[in-house]
Amino acid sequence: MLGAAAVLPIALPSKSKSFFISGLVPLFPTFALIAHYIVGSQRTMEDLRLTALFGLYSLIPYAAYLVAVYYFSYKLNLLWTLTTVTLVWLFFAFILLVCWTRFHLTSL
Repeated sequence: MLGAAAVLPIALPSKSKSFFISGLVPLFPTFALIAHYIVGSQRTMEDLRLTALFGLYSLIPYAAYLVAVYYFSYKLNLLWTLTTVTLVWLFFAFILLVCWTRFHLTSL
């Protein structure tokens, strides 16, 4: 039931002339709200701010993913596009984690 409830707000707009709204719905910060509540209630406000800052940096892998979807959708079929862009996201997420742990955490 929860899966259907999550898919419905994405599937319904995708069938309308405002199909592009389907790209906004998954960005509702459901998990971010949960994560920020947990961090904010169990750690310091400084840790909450640091979590939010990392969240801003986490937009980099997502932006790379979207650019890759746009680019590879011209070159590849749907399955290969989605496979390739998943690898792009994983690569950028890995780079982000390496850089964050190497450069940001050492300055704390």
